Amino acid sequence: MNDALDPKLRVAVLIPCYNEEVAVAQVVKDFRAALPQAAIYVYDNNSRDRTSEVARENGAIVRIERRQGKGNVVRRMFADIEADVYVLVDGDATYHAASAPKMVNTLLDEQLDMVVGCRVHTQTEAYRPGHVFGNAMLTGFVAKLFGRSFTDILSGYRVFSRRFVKSFPALSKGFETETELTVHALELRMPVTELDTPYGARPEGSASKLSTYRDGWRILRLILQLYKHERPLAYFSTLAVLLAVLSTGLALPVIIEYLNTGLVPRFPTAILSTGIMILAFLFFIAGVILETVTRGRQEIKRLLYLQMPRWER
Repeated sequence: MNDALDPKLRVAVLIPCYNEEVAVAQVVKDFRAALPQAAIYVYDNNSRDRTSEVARENGAIVRIERRQGKGNVVRRMFADIEADVYVLVDGDATYHAASAPKMVNTLLDEQLDMVVGCRVHTQTEAYRPGHVFGNAMLTGFVAKLFGRSFTDILSGYRVFSRRFVKSFPALSKGFETETELTVHALELRMPVTELDTPYGARPEGSASKLSTYRDGWRILRLILQLYKHERPLAYFSTLAVLLAVLSTGLALPVIIEYLNTGLVPRFPTAILSTGIMILAFLFFIAGVILETVTRGRQEIKRLLYLQMPRWER
């Protein structure tokens, strides 16, 4: 594949940054070399160092997002910037800028809406075993819940069509935004793919902002929330079955005693069991109703997505 891009193509490189003074200059330089025609945007998310100054000195367009969190930055980027192709990459100098032309051309040639840079690492310090395990667990969880998935749902290196960017609701606030991006593509059945890209260690003096347990829990919570919103019948049916099993377990001794003696001495247990079973039926009915609502909402989202041009010429 020829990596040369159409000079008329409007490409925007979006770099969210927080205290990346050490790395941001290298990121801007590398993507300037890889995509000479691209506009390089650095969004400073309340850095306390010289991130903005360093990025500006190296030719980036610098903007500020005051609301803390990567999800807030991505929402602002997608709303503000007009382009045909968007390259989203973390500002920590760990992603391979030279892979960007191939990712962009893959998006264009195959008429895709998202290309994910699947991280391939050779250095343990680049991708710690705990993060590898967490990513694999969350990726597998998404596959189980939504039936299909990528191999690296937490990659911070992605290329998007205009259609994807302008139809993405961007509701998350923090590092869980990558999961939201993935589920958005899966739910609208967008054409997407992954490409292997080298993944390196942070430069000396740069520290990761990712908290393995805190952010892992937030991502897992988001997956469950998205499952409830996008698969309400399955979600509430599962809760209904669990409540029905609990109700049955409480009721069985009461029923057996009644059959043996003709008496129901444990009225509180009988009442509790009945209440739990009623709640189970209510959960199931709520799931049926919400499934209809969700289907209508998905149809509207799909129609809005199709109204957006993949890119403008």
